[in-house]
Amino acid sequence: MPNHLLAENSPYLLQHAHNPVDWYPWGEEALAKARAENKPIFLSVGYAACHWCHVMAHESFEDPETAALMNEHFVNIKVDREERPDLDSIYMNATVALTGSGGWPMSVFLTPDLKPFYAGAYFPPTPRYNLPAFKDVLRGIARAWREAPQEVEQVAAQVLQHLHLLVHLSEDRNTISPEFLETVTKTLLDSYDWAHGGWGAAPKFPQPMTIEFLLRRATAETPQRARILQAVTHALDAMARGGMYDVVGGGFCRYSVDNFWRTPHFEKMLYDNAQLALAYLHGYLVTGEFRYRRVCEETLDFVLRELSHPEGGFFSSLDADSEGEEGKFYVWTYAQLEALLGADFEFFKTAYGISPAGNWEGKIILQRALDDRSLMAGFGLQAEELRQKFSACHAKLFAARETRPRPATDDKALVMWNSLMLTALAEAGRYLGRPDYLQAALRNARFLLNNLYLNGQLRRSWRQGRARHTAYLEDYAGLVVALLALYQSDADPEWYRWALKLADEMVAHFADLEGGFYDTRDDHEALLLRPKDLQDNATPCGNSLAATALLELAAYGDRIEWQERAEAMLASLHGVLLRSPTAFAQWLSAADFALGPRREVAVLGDLQRAETGQLLQALWKTYRPRQVAAVSAFPPPADAPALVKDRPLLNDLPTAYVCRGFVCLQPVNSPIEMEAQLAEGDHLEPGRAQGEQS
Repeated sequence: MPNHLLAENSPYLLQHAHNPVDWYPWGEEALAKARAENKPIFLSVGYAACHWCHVMAHESFEDPETAALMNEHFVNIKVDREERPDLDSIYMNATVALTGSGGWPMSVFLTPDLKPFYAGAYFPPTPRYNLPAFKDVLRGIARAWREAPQEVEQVAAQVLQHLHLLVHLSEDRNTISPEFLETVTKTLLDSYDWAHGGWGAAPKFPQPMTIEFLLRRATAETPQRARILQAVTHALDAMARGGMYDVVGGGFCRYSVDNFWRTPHFEKMLYDNAQLALAYLHGYLVTGEFRYRRVCEETLDFVLRELSHPEGGFFSSLDADSEGEEGKFYVWTYAQLEALLGADFEFFKTAYGISPAGNWEGKIILQRALDDRSLMAGFGLQAEELRQKFSACHAKLFAARETRPRPATDDKALVMWNSLMLTALAEAGRYLGRPDYLQAALRNARFLLNNLYLNGQLRRSWRQGRARHTAYLEDYAGLVVALLALYQSDADPEWYRWALKLADEMVAHFADLEGGFYDTRDDHEALLLRPKDLQDNATPCGNSLAATALLELAAYGDRIEWQERAEAMLASLHGVLLRSPTAFAQWLSAADFALGPRREVAVLGDLQRAETGQLLQALWKTYRPRQVAAVSAFPPPADAPALVKDRPLLNDLPTAYVCRGFVCLQPVNSPIEMEAQLAEGDHLEPGRAQGEQS
């Protein structure tokens, strides 16, 4: 018999709709029941692609004996963390405070007034992994609630006090300076894992925001540039060899359980692939190394092929499991590879270091063992022949893999994650000359604005025609940043108008009078507290994205006062940015943009004329992360950015204005003259990366 989750829209909640546990979604019905019956709440938070969420569900939530205990002693609430990042943030902070670590599935016990007093992550059905059995935890909590209510309340009060301190984090305010960025860069380089790539020990998580910040610094006048490029290329190469990266079908898994980027947790998340595609795109633009362009395009192609809704939205994730086994869709046996590849098997075996024993539980996870140069020498191949050989082998394996039962898809579309993908597609379309990517970005923008902006408010989540949940700060800020990226790729002023409209709403409804922004709107439902997340995690936090959005819009000249607001946000985090740069990497990119030197570029003229296209081609030859551009027909419409207003055409021809801090150089008609103005002070030669294949 189904429980109260049957009417929900989240695939994760629907996975539990037929559990014997009497699950409720988060809402007044469940909370009122807890208050009326004076029962503690068991809050279980997870997501559809989470492997250990599935394990705990099979072991405990599908077990009638465990369910009976839960139903007798608790009001049981299931939450999809991807739909409700507010609840996830509050109770993850509580879990870390109570246990010293966090993870999913997140298991938290609350008082009826929502205060947490006991927490953990995965609990096994019997004692193992140094963890108590879940049924023992349930019995212990029920006994404590019954026999020691004062102790429970004391713990809950202490945790709540700690959570309030986190929300009102205050640091000494220090101005962000060029010297500050140099110090942070040195800290990142000194802590880099030169043996394996990336930052930190296993499990190894990709750090696209950290890589993005370093790529920004590589375009600046910094004495650390050579070492930056060494670290960035090392990190990009380490991840792209395979293992965590799917060399057969493109796209990245969530993280590697070992130090070698070999053995992934096999779920593929939209947000990882959006951010990593962008990092590889920028890596290509900065270094000119074609292998980074290939990874970028393969990753975007994977998303367009496997995570796309026909109407233009992007799905959230692919599961780690298929046919009840983690990774089964992606791994191979020696015999399978030998049979499929035939005459090319010896080459492939050498390239990937394949052995009959395998490299993971007797199976084979594909990860390159030899680099291109060694393979070309060993097999007498030229670079293009090598690429063709790999392409043919991968195509055979991909065709065979497509006949396997697929991992499940979490087919809800989230505004924030779609915004990350929109940004990646808009920039890739612009820099790589890929109109197909730009068209995908345009479809996505229209999908989000048509389906998730309803009755004057943005919604968070969409699935099967239903938009749910009030949007959060990260949704608003992420979409603003994405629409500005799209506006620079497609000169339709609608994208700029929407970006400005959403930013105005963000400032009106999310601002904290003490500085920064809350994660929830001012009309959001009352929670234990109003969350205010300041730390970047697997995705940028709402506040760092909001600072980025404010800075970019200020550069267009319509909200110049937002520059000061964003700089105050950065100054308030000066100390933590120095101490923990990888945890605040989007903030660092915002700081880099704020410090400049920044360029504002206006291009005006008939958008159909070849001369306008030549100016735009010159504009996007080189990656300049501290730049915004506005392109407009002449005369510009009334609601165009201030950047393009009151600027006449030179010689009645398409005209470019290159400005620095709103101080503009002489207008020009020539792409060569514009490039010279843009390149003044650049570390890279104009156009170095565009179109190169090395």
